[in-house]
Amino acid sequence: MTPSVMPANRRVAGLVKLACLVAIVVVGNLLTRGIVDGLDMTIRPTTEPMLHRIIMTSMAAYILLMAIPFVPGVEIGLALMMILGPKIVPLVYGCTLIALTLAFLVGRLLPEATITRFLRDVRLVKAAGFLESFQGLDADQRLARLMEKSPRRLVPWLLRHRYLTLMLAINLPGNVVLGGGGGLALMAGMSKLFSFHRYLLMLAVAISPIPLLLMVFGDRIANWPI
Repeated sequence: MTPSVMPANRRVAGLVKLACLVAIVVVGNLLTRGIVDGLDMTIRPTTEPMLHRIIMTSMAAYILLMAIPFVPGVEIGLALMMILGPKIVPLVYGCTLIALTLAFLVGRLLPEATITRFLRDVRLVKAAGFLESFQGLDADQRLARLMEKSPRRLVPWLLRHRYLTLMLAINLPGNVVLGGGGGLALMAGMSKLFSFHRYLLMLAVAISPIPLLLMVFGDRIANWPI
């Protein structure tokens, strides 16, 4: 294979990979909307068996969709909690914890060489070079390098308080533009700046406000229209 053909093949491969990622995000968004619409049903004694199957299927889909970046899978959990009230809250909370932990572990275990290769394939050469400069560094060295390269005063502060920053970002309205919960968890894992146990503790606290609100106020909130 000639040198002129190889770059062209890499460009095509990069475009195919990018198209696959975009397709996953689009399909994930469509599935989320379809599931939320499908939950709009009247609950009767005759529909309870079907409702149980719908809930279990929705929770499995919720875990998968919640873990995918730029997919608002959280809407499924919110819809279930608003429709069914406090009795479903612990299940939704647990599934949210599983989903965002899964996304974090995927980011943690994803080889950096694979990420940089993908970035180069889609012509993000500077981003690939930036990531390569962190290879072989431990968490403290990565943090020091990032703070050296940070051009603004706010960024070093955010890095020093990264667990608080991530907690706020997860609860930020409209955070889907930042990747949503799944994207933020994935990037946290990829950064290698978060220890697993501290991340898990932070996550357990970060996703608790709405479930706690529903557990305290119960059916009054569950009866609000969504």
